[in-house]
Amino acid sequence: MTLMLVLAFGAFSANADKFVHDGSVLPAGAQAVLKQNFRSDVSVVKVEKDFGKVSEYDVVLTDGTEVTFDAKGNWKDVEVAPYSNVPAGFILRPIRNFLDENYNGMPVVGIEKDAKNIEVTLASGVEIKFDKAGRFLKYED
Repeated sequence: MTLMLVLAFGAFSANADKFVHDGSVLPAGAQAVLKQNFRSDVSVVKVEKDFGKVSEYDVVLTDGTEVTFDAKGNWKDVEVAPYSNVPAGFILRPIRNFLDENYNGMPVVGIEKDAKNIEVTLASGVEIKFDKAGRFLKYED
């Protein structure tokens, strides 16, 4: 019985999310993205695990920016403070063109991508969905 409890506790501990204050736990690709696009330092990294394997990294920078990376270090989403702008390197040229034509000067405060789409959030609260190539699809609720 004691052995079963010890094994169960060990399995639970291996799956627990971990919080660190050092960006060196991130994959090299994620570290490069942060260094190339942001001036702020890493404040905290939440290393999320599923079944003992890293599933994603949630990073909070000292300026309040939040960036999520998958287990391989590819960015999934970026959220900045309302007074900031998502760095241009995260926004495809066709999306930037659409925003310049329709929302000239409106800050982009969030961008999220998945396997099929990219969703942009403007400071006004407007959410716009694009396909992976940056073609406008629709406005989100």
